[in-house]
Amino acid sequence: MRGIVNIMGFLGNALINETYPSADLDRALFFTLFNKDWRKAMGLFELILLAIGLAMDAFAVSICKGLAVKKLTIKEGLICGIWFGTFQGIMPFIGFLIGSRFERWIKIVAPWVAFILLTIIGINMIKEAFEEEEEDARADFDFKSMFVLAIATSIDALAVGITFVAVPVNVLAANVLINTIFGVLVIAVITFFISAIGVKIGNAFGTRYKSGSEVMGGTILIFIGLKTLIEALDTTGAVKDSDTVFGMLIPLIGTVLGALFVYQKKAELSDKMRMILGGLSSGIMLSIAVWGMIEPATNGFKVVLKGVALSLFVCFFAGVLMQSVLDMLVPHTHAFVDITEGPKVKLKPETKMMLSEIIHHVPEGMALGAVFGAHFIKTEWIPMQTPVLLALAIAVQNFPEALFVSLPIMQKGIGKGKAFLMGIISGVSVPLVAVFTLIIVTIFPVTLAFIMAIAGGALIFTTIEELPIIVSDKDNDSCTFAFIIGFVIFMVLIFR
Repeated sequence: MRGIVNIMGFLGNALINETYPSADLDRALFFTLFNKDWRKAMGLFELILLAIGLAMDAFAVSICKGLAVKKLTIKEGLICGIWFGTFQGIMPFIGFLIGSRFERWIKIVAPWVAFILLTIIGINMIKEAFEEEEEDARADFDFKSMFVLAIATSIDALAVGITFVAVPVNVLAANVLINTIFGVLVIAVITFFISAIGVKIGNAFGTRYKSGSEVMGGTILIFIGLKTLIEALDTTGAVKDSDTVFGMLIPLIGTVLGALFVYQKKAELSDKMRMILGGLSSGIMLSIAVWGMIEPATNGFKVVLKGVALSLFVCFFAGVLMQSVLDMLVPHTHAFVDITEGPKVKLKPETKMMLSEIIHHVPEGMALGAVFGAHFIKTEWIPMQTPVLLALAIAVQNFPEALFVSLPIMQKGIGKGKAFLMGIISGVSVPLVAVFTLIIVTIFPVTLAFIMAIAGGALIFTTIEELPIIVSDKDNDSCTFAFIIGFVIFMVLIFR
């Protein structure tokens, strides 16, 4: 089969007898399907992540279907798996064919097309996870019901298929068409199994995993879109060669470990341990602000400006103002002390606790994105090891911060699963903000020093705001020593 396709590609090129951009639409489609030459491509890892992300809508609906079935048999799982898997495979292929006919126009903005489509789809999935609308949970598995649901859950896949023109699947040693067919088959098979499993989970456990699956799916799609754009903007080859962009996911390790604390047999935290963990986290944050952001930013200002002091002053207070505005505009509740800030809106207490950490993580994401951006644009005044060291430091810091979200939520009577999930969601803002910051730095390198100084100011504002909440009326020596240790940890790492 591969030989036949390659011969067709050769004949197609011979018939066209000109470069691709000047070909008409029909020949452009032929060239796209049978040519093997592309610059940016999607590997097996990204393809599997994409398939899982796309399958989450079908998974959520399958859970609801399983919930409505009184006596579950293998038949219901197979029906959902076949319907959702088939349409999830067909739709992206249709999108690919549509996109192929317009590749001449898509080619220039290809990475942005993929980024925008996947980000919109991902944000919409996350948004739907927090809406209280009920899915169609009727136990109907007839043609009409399943056809409508299969279409509804695969519309996103149609848009994703268009991105296959921008970022082709490149797994097999074959041309674009064969790789695309392989890609949609992978999507179909993964969706089949995830949907079938979803029916069983819904029947056994109810809808407790529905929102979490949609959040996870949306986050995966956003990351794939961002990674696609970063690969196109990267001038060093760092993303292509070592996937260093996934280094920005390192902080999530600390977040997950911290959120897992709710599954301990005795998920309790003494005041002393809370102060120690809080002090450690604050010390690391302050050290990052001073040694990781402000100090190198001064070197950056010397390269692009003469007035270092004035620039540093303005940017520092811009960061303070930014974080202060977020603090005023976003309704949030500080854990353990139940201090609520921001506008008065009707949100659940656990959501406000989660929002508190989300806005808390914004400057951390800016800091992480800035140093990774410095690595991508080969900035001489920032050491090459800084991105990884900063990511590890934030991961350590995120452990207590995720714990400070999940544990209080669980103690308010919320289930461990939801508390764990909300703890993880609170930390997702770090890599998301990091990637957006990296994109800005990559496109506009001159902004690097300014962004670092702004992040430094925001980090210090957040640190000082959290300190009164961490300490108590009792002996605070343990908190103080933990703060100093946290400060020294990153300082030693950065200057070793």
